[in-house]
Amino acid sequence: MTAPAAASGYRVHHLNCACIQRLRIHGRQLACHCLLVETPSAGLVLVDTGLGTPDLVDPAERLGLMFTYVYAKPKRDPSLAAVNQIRALGFDPRDVRHIVMTHMDLDHVGGLSDFPHATVHLHKLEFDAAMQRRGFKAKHRYLPKMWAHMPRFATYSEEGEPWMGFEAVRGLAGLPPEILLVPLFGHTLGHCGVAVRDTRGWLLHAGDAYFDPREVNGPQRHCAFQVGLFQAMVQTRRRDRLSNQARLRALTAAHPEIRVFSAHNPFEYLDAIGKPDPAGSLHRGRPDSAWALA
Repeated sequence: MTAPAAASGYRVHHLNCACIQRLRIHGRQLACHCLLVETPSAGLVLVDTGLGTPDLVDPAERLGLMFTYVYAKPKRDPSLAAVNQIRALGFDPRDVRHIVMTHMDLDHVGGLSDFPHATVHLHKLEFDAAMQRRGFKAKHRYLPKMWAHMPRFATYSEEGEPWMGFEAVRGLAGLPPEILLVPLFGHTLGHCGVAVRDTRGWLLHAGDAYFDPREVNGPQRHCAFQVGLFQAMVQTRRRDRLSNQARLRALTAAHPEIRVFSAHNPFEYLDAIGKPDPAGSLHRGRPDSAWALA
């Protein structure tokens, strides 16, 4: 399957829906990179939500003391919430009819309650893991208060036509075929990427499948020590995560026209919005890059 003509894609807005102050990459705080997709038939589609208005008003109550004060220290700025950014773009948040999730970690689902009428699409393995919350990690990463408003969930298994070497999930209910859920297990049991065809071609939001971009760019995997340690702490299945990183490396090598980015790298986010940082070369997979959390 080759990338279709770019002219047939949708307009995509790149949003940073949280500022994680505790963790930094070469002095820059981590982002929570989300997408807003304009479609003619399905309304507005969000890919992840970042933190929502309740999280940014009272993070300790919503996110817990450890995440708020030890791990992340999110900036308390309600303007970062996706719902407020959507209003600032001139859209009605009620037109967000669908939300496609990479996974259900709290820093990806906090904004769900700001869009109570949207259908939430995710992999069935991820849905089951979030609802069952088995084990220490699951109890701390999946917070039922994030979906206490009882959203309408649509879940999927990895059935469908392959996409660029991946077993892509096809036919998301109510969504056009230019938006795909791409299984990238490992970080969580049902973690996925989301592929979108915009006006320039295909892009792939890889969620938390990697943190150091050198893991998916270049012939061999490289990862800064602190980044690797952090990933080891939060991963669910290491073998799956590394296997999918290898497939992402094959993808970036074979299809450099496909824009692949992760959820938290601030340099990738700045590139996506057309404002590259002078230090941006540090994230492009250079062997001498000292990319690290600091």
